[in-house]
Amino acid sequence: MIKFLYEHDEEFKRLKEEHGWLHRKVEELNAKPVLTPAEKIKREELKKRKLLLKDRMEEIMEEYRKRLEER
Repeated sequence: MIKFLYEHDEEFKRLKEEHGWLHRKVEELNAKPVLTPAEKIKREELKKRKLLLKDRMEEIMEEYRKRLEER
């Protein structure tokens, strides 16, 4: 389903790509031995945004599931 939505739903594709980008940025910060206070704040902001994107992707998947069930 994820692959189908990625290929056929522009919003889902955009969300998935941004989620991946945010994941990489969070991992880069996590790889640092020590974070500055600003980096800690940035990491938390990135994680919150990433979670919001994941929630929206899950909403889209649920909407798609419901449409399939209606058929």
